[in-house]
Amino acid sequence: MACFVVEVIDGLDLSVMRGSYCDSGLASYPSSLLLGILVNGYATRVFSNRKLERVTYDSVAFRFIAANQHPDHDTIAAFRWRFLQGVEDLFIQVLEVGCEIGLLKMGTAALDGTKIHANASRHSALSYEHRGRIEAWLKTKVADLLAKAEAVDRSDFPDGLSIPMNWRAARSV
Repeated sequence: MACFVVEVIDGLDLSVMRGSYCDSGLASYPSSLLLGILVNGYATRVFSNRKLERVTYDSVAFRFIAANQHPDHDTIAAFRWRFLQGVEDLFIQVLEVGCEIGLLKMGTAALDGTKIHANASRHSALSYEHRGRIEAWLKTKVADLLAKAEAVDRSDFPDGLSIPMNWRAARSV
């Protein structure tokens, strides 16, 4: 999956993201690297920016995508907020490529003796109308994933952290 994400993102047009950075200041992380972390994270149900930062240390797949670099959770969040619409569109493109090459399957598979049409059947051909429905479905799924990520970012105490009761009382004073 990680190799697929890196290869597909390398083939996407990220010129809008790259062109928005100025030449002053410290070198920034490549937008393909940050996009890869987000896409792989959302595809594997890791929505929290702090958890995404953590998995760049722990997960081999994320280390591969991040080229053994470890962007801070603030960097990941800022990238997502800055290019929210672009991230959504590019995520859909990655999913579409995965469907086209057969890496991703949409729908469910049943192992209860249900008859399934063969690959060469006339029912498996993808019409323009059906492709439009799939694209609309993908857009809603990506929007849901991004909404979950935003909800995690907006939570009071990220990643299940808790504050002792005596600290909470001191905080409200």
